[in-house]
Amino acid sequence: MKKIGVFCSGGDAPGMNAALRAVVRRGIAKGLNIIAIYRGYQGIFDEAFEKMTPRSVGNIVQRGGTIIKTARCEKFYKAEGVKEAAEILTKHNFDGLIAIGGDGTFRGLLELEKVWKGQLIGIPGTIDNDIFGTDYTIGFDTAIDTAIQMLDRIRDTAESHERVFVVEVMGRDAGFIALEVGIGAGAEEILIPEIPVDLRAVATRVKEARERGKKSIILIVAEGVVNKNIFDFCAKLTSIPGLEFDTHITSLGHVQRGGSPSALDRWLATRLGAFSVDCILEGHTGIMVGEQNNMLVRVPLEETQKKKPYDRFAYNLIYDLAI
Repeated sequence: MKKIGVFCSGGDAPGMNAALRAVVRRGIAKGLNIIAIYRGYQGIFDEAFEKMTPRSVGNIVQRGGTIIKTARCEKFYKAEGVKEAAEILTKHNFDGLIAIGGDGTFRGLLELEKVWKGQLIGIPGTIDNDIFGTDYTIGFDTAIDTAIQMLDRIRDTAESHERVFVVEVMGRDAGFIALEVGIGAGAEEILIPEIPVDLRAVATRVKEARERGKKSIILIVAEGVVNKNIFDFCAKLTSIPGLEFDTHITSLGHVQRGGSPSALDRWLATRLGAFSVDCILEGHTGIMVGEQNNMLVRVPLEETQKKKPYDRFAYNLIYDLAI
């Protein structure tokens, strides 16, 4: 009976529990010994292991976050830490690991692969949807749905008071959340890290929108666009001589990470979790399981470190839709 560890790493994402549930129950059904590792890579060093049963994951498919906790582990960033983790995994007779997380989690698997012979499978779980090799990541659908609900409420106030609102959404290195939320909420401006920002051009478009009779204007800003904080950014944006305007600022923050996962995230998480177990049974290692064109795929972990392209077609729609 193979002994397989499963853990969550990095930022939490709605649907992680659904993926965990699928790994545990599919794994046990197929004769695997599934061990939860608490708090990600840190849990390896702490030897925070728990043998899972079907009841261990009862009534969690609808819950946000992760019942086995998640964390970032500074110790694992160093070569000696990775080697120590490998020794601990060998001592406890692990045959493989299934890691639910983002690109940092997968970089950790790539480093571990150099010093440990166990099977390594990654499941993409991050609200940012920035993992190359899969169309969607677990948690993204819920995050954008949550953000759009918030934007709809902000629009009500913006329209009632005829105001300009700047709304910061998550996305440190990628603008997938900002772009989909902005399109879905009918934002007049969407600023993403992939495209250099011309503050004068943005302020000019705000002025022109006012002149066209726009009563409310919403600017979506991915956090990666902001150098220090959203307030300094807005101070520069709104004080350009001849283009000054007043604005109200909202940062959605971690509200985007929480909450019950959407039906799509539960579906995706369950499929990927079960598929990861099948990949273990088939002898695969050094891969991420993903979804492309509604088909389950295996992607080499090295590929996941590439930059995922944003949707240029959608980005080019912004100003046509905002007239």
